Amino acid sequence: MVFVKRLVLDVLKPHQPNALEFSRVIAEVGADYRVRLTVLEVDEKTETLQITVEASAIDFDAVQSAVTSMGGSLHSIDEVEVQNETDSG
Repeated sequence: MVFVKRLVLDVLKPHQPNALEFSRVIAEVGADYRVRLTVLEVDEKTETLQITVEASAIDFDAVQSAVTSMGGSLHSIDEVEVQNETDSG
């Protein structure tokens, strides 16, 4: 089975929720999710973010849903790391 281990996303979000809360909500999607959020640009109403999510198996749809639920918009998937883990047992 192929698992997504790392995603780097380009996201546009409103100023609220703040970066800390935005990161926490994404991290809560999975039990072992690690989230790094970098604010790349700020304008009058929005912030452009680079969000890196790392875990043993990332559920992309759940991450995208979390972003959308907070008013964010996924612009692009900038980087992906996947791993094929075959069951040898």
